[in-house]
Amino acid sequence: MERSRAWRVVVAGLTLGLLVAPCALSSSDQPTVEELKARVANANLADRPTLCLHIAERQLDAAVKFYGSGESEKAQAALNDVVAFAELNRDYAIQSHKHEKQSEIAIRKMVRKLTDLKHTIPHDEQAQVQNTIERLERIRDDLLAAMFPKGGKK
Repeated sequence: MERSRAWRVVVAGLTLGLLVAPCALSSSDQPTVEELKARVANANLADRPTLCLHIAERQLDAAVKFYGSGESEKAQAALNDVVAFAELNRDYAIQSHKHEKQSEIAIRKMVRKLTDLKHTIPHDEQAQVQNTIERLERIRDDLLAAMFPKGGKK
């Protein structure tokens, strides 16, 4: 009986270790935003939209955290990166004809997240967020226009 209980403890410990280890590795193994930015220039055209989108999403998460901690200047810089890399994402996606749909969906989610954020920050800081929302909506429109051109495919 004691042996059975000891084995259960060992198995439970190993299982817990297998569940926790990937979480610990994934946070330290993730490249920084600066490393991702450096990768964009060297990546092939088909991989660039995904990289740019990942950077924009990471910077949006950073902006939300900065606004939450009252660091509005850092948040605004992160929002500038969100727009810049969303625009690059759009350009590369349209140019390569890859990842257009995924990009449009991701940017729509970013707009929704920014709309939620806008309602939680002080009124004097909302203009930058609204500007970012409007620019992301234009990017979405461009992606939709590329996916569904007027007059259909020829």
